Amino acid sequence: MKLIILLISAGLWSLHCSGQTDSPGSNTTDSLGTDATDSAAEKSTLTLGATYCNNADYYGQKAVENIPYFAASATYRFRSGIYFSGLAYRLLKDSINIVSAENLRGGFDFKISKRVSVDISYSHTFYPSYSPLLQASNPDNISATLTYENFLSSKLTGDYAFGKTTDFFVTAGTGKQINLGHFTQKDIITITPALAVTAGTQRFYQTYLIEKKLQDSLLGIILPPLTGPQTTEVSQTVTTTQFSLLSYNLNIPLAYNRAGYMIEINYQLSLLSNKAASGPGQLNSFFSASFYYQF
Repeated sequence: MKLIILLISAGLWSLHCSGQTDSPGSNTTDSLGTDATDSAAEKSTLTLGATYCNNADYYGQKAVENIPYFAASATYRFRSGIYFSGLAYRLLKDSINIVSAENLRGGFDFKISKRVSVDISYSHTFYPSYSPLLQASNPDNISATLTYENFLSSKLTGDYAFGKTTDFFVTAGTGKQINLGHFTQKDIITITPALAVTAGTQRFYQTYLIEKKLQDSLLGIILPPLTGPQTTEVSQTVTTTQFSLLSYNLNIPLAYNRAGYMIEINYQLSLLSNKAASGPGQLNSFFSASFYYQF
């Protein structure tokens, strides 16, 4: 299983429970945790997954209201490293839509050397009108990731999100996979603590506030200011358009792996910086449980 490690975004971008991440398990590791570039050289694979998350995470940030959801995913990866994936979200508080969002992604990962690999992808997410998700204003994402594997696995990732607005994100992180043992000779239990730091712009948040207030007014809901005391429109615009530190994130995924499937639970703790428009200095926590089966 792959250890998530130093992430620095050096190219262009993408919801997962995930930040950032868009889809659960949509990194350069396949959903069963094996190195994607190594498994790609052996055979083509189809991976199906299901995830529950207690709240939607966007680079450690969350919406005004909690958004728990279920997600179902499918990824087909060719031996060449080309892959395609689809993801459907069902927000548990959504009383209007059966499917609350759908994401389609295509990408290519390849090795530069024994320890260095690159992943480039593009994704588009279909959001309904007045989606409560923070990133709904930027449905298109281009991402590029450079990964270095050693004692730690180090990543450099650049995310570019665009649509109604345009945002760029950079993430840096480090972590280590630890083998906790096994029940039989055919399984393995791992824990992969990882630290990450994210910086970026926040134009998406201005659009989110505008659409949130419009939706509430249509529903006849009168709410207090969504982001607490405000200063001037000029100061908030500067905050959301500047490239600045957004969050510090700790992930602790615990996984049970067998040859064909993986069960994983993950706890994420995110401390927002004083530059985060969604809640400066706020501490957010996220919990998810996932199951993946690979053919």
